[in-house]
Amino acid sequence: MKKTLRLGTLVVLMILLTSCSGNTEDAPIEEASSMQKITGTWKGSIQIPNQPLPIFVEFEKDGGTLSIPVQGLRDFPFSTVEFNDPALVFDLNIQGQRLVFDGKLEDDKISGDFTQQGQTFPFELTPDTAEETVEDGDFMEIEVAGGTMKAEVERPEGKGPFPAMLIIAGSGPTDRDGNSMMLPGKNDSLKMVAEELAANGIASIRYDKRGVGMNQALGGSEADLRFDDYIADAAAWVEHLKSDDAFTEVGIIGHSEGSLIGMVAADQASADSFISIAGAGRPIDEVLMEQLAAQLAENLMNEARQIISQLKKGEQAATVSPELQSVFRPSVQPYMISWLAYDPQKEVAALEIPVLIIGGTADSQVPVSDAESLHAAHSESKLLIIDDMNHVLKTVSDESENESAYSNPDLPLAGELMKGIVEFLK
Repeated sequence: MKKTLRLGTLVVLMILLTSCSGNTEDAPIEEASSMQKITGTWKGSIQIPNQPLPIFVEFEKDGGTLSIPVQGLRDFPFSTVEFNDPALVFDLNIQGQRLVFDGKLEDDKISGDFTQQGQTFPFELTPDTAEETVEDGDFMEIEVAGGTMKAEVERPEGKGPFPAMLIIAGSGPTDRDGNSMMLPGKNDSLKMVAEELAANGIASIRYDKRGVGMNQALGGSEADLRFDDYIADAAAWVEHLKSDDAFTEVGIIGHSEGSLIGMVAADQASADSFISIAGAGRPIDEVLMEQLAAQLAENLMNEARQIISQLKKGEQAATVSPELQSVFRPSVQPYMISWLAYDPQKEVAALEIPVLIIGGTADSQVPVSDAESLHAAHSESKLLIIDDMNHVLKTVSDESENESAYSNPDLPLAGELMKGIVEFLK
């Protein structure tokens, strides 16, 4: 993996991207000449190798928005739009990550280069006059703090009732299918888990977290978001499912950050079982300090330690060096304070239900030792370590395969994963 100050994905997508509701403080849209010439809806794709990423762009006289349906990004506003016929440049900033489209209008087509985190891919857009299609699927809704939350239901064939598992996605803007809107392409890992569960007679419910995808409107501002909000949402879903006659036992599967959210919610809502997949086995400050140590000079590490110490006491840091703003900016500190209150080992130890802990030897974000720590903390839990399984639950043999697996929905789940889950649940 490339080493930059983005830390590891486990932490960066939790901290940098805790909220993706579209509330930004970027520079105002720059009005350019001849915007009327491109005003309207355009459709096309970013040409990710082996997996084109469909996108929709809406240009208006004073700006526009970007939608990437497969990654849950809808109507996200551009920071700037500059059109000097034929040259066209537009960009957006999603919680610290800048996405840039640099192209030109030619023969009623917009084409050029898309750049994100140092990677560049071609993109192409053509006018779209078709109406937006309604999303297919089986969905249910519940009321949560701030409004209505929607989830997708995967049901086995037959009349039921069925046992059900609530699937909680990982860090940052990761949608219910396991795809991050900050990464090119999709892997569909959690969607595959849901489909495999259904094939084995187990229903599942998976939802986009607040601020993502279907539940983007629940995101609110970054400064107001708390880790407890995610826990409350998960607990509300468990309570709803337990009251629904269509389901019998109700358990939780938590992936990555969803593991800690899930184990706390399982205790609060009295879930019937809990499965952790690629979940951290240490408090997040330990994980964060480990990742920062590999990238920061000693003076900045000392500052980071001091900030973490303050946050663990429930105090916000008044001053933060520019180099550490992406991690400890004032607006994200309240979220971190709420997050640091939870120790995964203590939370899993409190569960008095069947527990399965799963880790993969090829996971570059959460080492197997974290799964072993969680297992040790819960003496009666089951431990499943899967050889060559990476963080998105696919089998890989080297670093190249690991990176490509994050954007390959055709790559199946690691062979032992669903076998182990189904055996545990049945």
